[in-house]
Amino acid sequence: MVTDALIFEKVRIHRGDALLIALDAEVPPGDVLTIMGPSGSGKSTLLAFATGTLPRGFRAEGRVLLGGRDITALSPQERRIGMMFQEDVLFPHLSVGGNLAFGLAPDVRGRKARRDAVERALAEAGLEGMADRDPATLSGGQRARVALMRALLSAPRALALDEPFSKLDANLRAQIRDFVFDHARALGLPTLLVTHDPEDAAAAGGEVIQIAS
Repeated sequence: MVTDALIFEKVRIHRGDALLIALDAEVPPGDVLTIMGPSGSGKSTLLAFATGTLPRGFRAEGRVLLGGRDITALSPQERRIGMMFQEDVLFPHLSVGGNLAFGLAPDVRGRKARRDAVERALAEAGLEGMADRDPATLSGGQRARVALMRALLSAPRALALDEPFSKLDANLRAQIRDFVFDHARALGLPTLLVTHDPEDAAAAGGEVIQIAS
């Protein structure tokens, strides 16, 4: 067993009496497991179970392990799984820099250390000098990069991606996909991607599991 892997062990998710998801899988560090299927097939439900946000009305069995630790009963914050959504979910009342600072891990203390971490993230995303910008003034691609960097600043041990590229145009979509997957590989983060787009799955390059409707 890969100790830093994200592992789904005998996971079964039911909606009422119906079995919605059945999964046994291991996602090694830096790899992407893609869950594909049409709307309503349960893709996002699996992601919610992994991140500790499974809605009422669903019943789950099995375990989620991350880094050799059973995280199934932990709160979403304790699981340390970074999230990217279909919407970038940037806070409109905060600047770009404020959004990034919000994601900083608790062990980054002191004004200078926090400012330096934000500036490094902006530079890495090609957004130097934009700390004071209103998120509403950013392009779709810039907002997506900020959303990823905010997730990474929380020092996650895995990533969960819920259709994060679906609202981008084709050219930008390919660019942001590469940006996200390159970072996941470089940081050795096991990644769970849910999508209905075969191009997303192909770009991810890992195992693909198809869920029927």
